[in-house]
Amino acid sequence: MAYGDRRLLRACCAVLVGGLITTGCTDGGADRDDGAKPGGRGGTSGVSATGATAPAPTPTPAPTALDFTPDPKRAPKNTADARRLALAVVAGPDAWGPDYVKRTPYLSDPDYWPVLGDGCSWETGTRPSTALASVTAYSEVPAADGRGTLRVAATVTVHRTEDDADWEMAETLEEALRCPDQSLRDGERVKGLISLGNPFGLGGNYTATDSLGERGGYYNDAVPGKQFYGWYQSRIGQVTVATVVKGAPGYTEERTPTTVGTVTAQVQALVTMLERVKDELEVRS
Repeated sequence: MAYGDRRLLRACCAVLVGGLITTGCTDGGADRDDGAKPGGRGGTSGVSATGATAPAPTPTPAPTALDFTPDPKRAPKNTADARRLALAVVAGPDAWGPDYVKRTPYLSDPDYWPVLGDGCSWETGTRPSTALASVTAYSEVPAADGRGTLRVAATVTVHRTEDDADWEMAETLEEALRCPDQSLRDGERVKGLISLGNPFGLGGNYTATDSLGERGGYYNDAVPGKQFYGWYQSRIGQVTVATVVKGAPGYTEERTPTTVGTVTAQVQALVTMLERVKDELEVRS
């Protein structure tokens, strides 16, 4: 078993269930749609009080509380490197579980950047200069045995700086407060969103520098009744990763005698991406 696989077996991630934070552990097993929800603001410019540009100190590798040592030389500094990292990290069907397959299209357009408008509707925006690259991978469990089509997605966003990525996390939390009811696209919406954030060491979060979760009701004009909606997002350094599930008939967040649970798959996909981020950015001997 590879080192990364062993580390994944030990990983746990804080997830939002029933409005409360609980610890979920995995054993290895023009609209927002169900893709990215990145925000972001510019970081500091490194300008001194005299107006002169302060020389940047040479960073050196240092261990973190996440049990890995990032190598500053491996941190993406341009769009090409950032997209390569995002594609290496983003969770495809294999990270979700054996029943999941790729949707068509499978990957988002390189310029795709959703923005939550003033009317609480997700719209197509322009990627800000603070984000180097963002990739969303779309997967699903096809309808079968009386269950509907379960659609999920995973997103990786690589920012220019850690501060920029931190702003994305803060803005994601603010969005649910500002717009508890949101229009995802024509015929699809979420209502009653609640969000909760947990920095490392709090609320069961021992896998990321920062973590948050959203939960609400999902409504699709083509599907009867209320379904569940869950968005989980975490950050390591300048990289944020997120997973989203839009519920379907025959599925629940937790497994019951008559329905299939999705929390385990969603947490597994999220933790898989976090471990991939560490593998991409850590010091290699």
